[in-house]
Amino acid sequence: MTPVIAVVGATASGKTSLAIELAEKLNGEILSADSMQVYRGLEIGAATATAEEQARVPHHFVSIMDPSEHFSAAEFSEQGRTLIARLHAKGKRAIVCGGSGLYVRALLDGLIEGPSRDDVFREQLREEAERIGVPALYERLQSVDPEFAASIHPNDMRRIERGLEVYALTGEPLSAFHARHAETVEKVPAIRIAIDMPREKLYDRINKRVWQMVEEGFVEEVQRLIDNGHGPDIERLRSRGHPEMAAHIRGECTLEDAVTLIQRNTRHMAKRQLSWFRGDNEVQWLSKDEAIPHALQNN
Repeated sequence: MTPVIAVVGATASGKTSLAIELAEKLNGEILSADSMQVYRGLEIGAATATAEEQARVPHHFVSIMDPSEHFSAAEFSEQGRTLIARLHAKGKRAIVCGGSGLYVRALLDGLIEGPSRDDVFREQLREEAERIGVPALYERLQSVDPEFAASIHPNDMRRIERGLEVYALTGEPLSAFHARHAETVEKVPAIRIAIDMPREKLYDRINKRVWQMVEEGFVEEVQRLIDNGHGPDIERLRSRGHPEMAAHIRGECTLEDAVTLIQRNTRHMAKRQLSWFRGDNEVQWLSKDEAIPHALQNN
């Protein structure tokens, strides 16, 4: 199979523009490996490719789900692998682009055979979260599966649920399932590229991007979500920036304070993404100028 090209790494590092350039040069189409870009109505906050960018190159897994719906890394893996095979059959190149490490891992390294969802257990966890807070559940996850806990956001309730659920149902940490799985699964051949840039430059890009989001209508985007009944979904998804902006809309903080908090939280997210992908020995860290010729040479 012709290897997939995966453009991964931290938010605001330039993944989208690089992926589009590669797709144009290689007759490719883009699969968004971003757990938030899959949802409609979150486009500004999720930094989804613009209409103009999507007109240049077809994008998949972008704005296809309602925020109230559930979409998992396992579903992304199954549907993504089917799409990759279909693209290759048409002589097209699959370009994976995104910073959601679990999505990239599930797609390229295969599905993890873990226990099925337990909706009763998850409902109990949500009730606990309301009583004692999500941070307390994250601390519980750290105590039973520190490796998995280190790979996710402390407010990522969905993945906290999954980590605690797997441990409760099996007595084993989810990270152990990941480790066993890596030894047995059939992988998708891929060239994995990440843009390497100084941390200070990345953080500056993040800070500027948040204000750009506001200029593009981020406050209005969050207001529309709330008006359409998705206030609870904003908190459930913990999408980057949307909960903080919702707090501003509720009058709990100023716009400047919300922006400052979003900038800080996004920098923290970028740090976790860097740690995740630095831990993947298959990822090649290149400058933007090196990335395109490198991918073309390995085409």
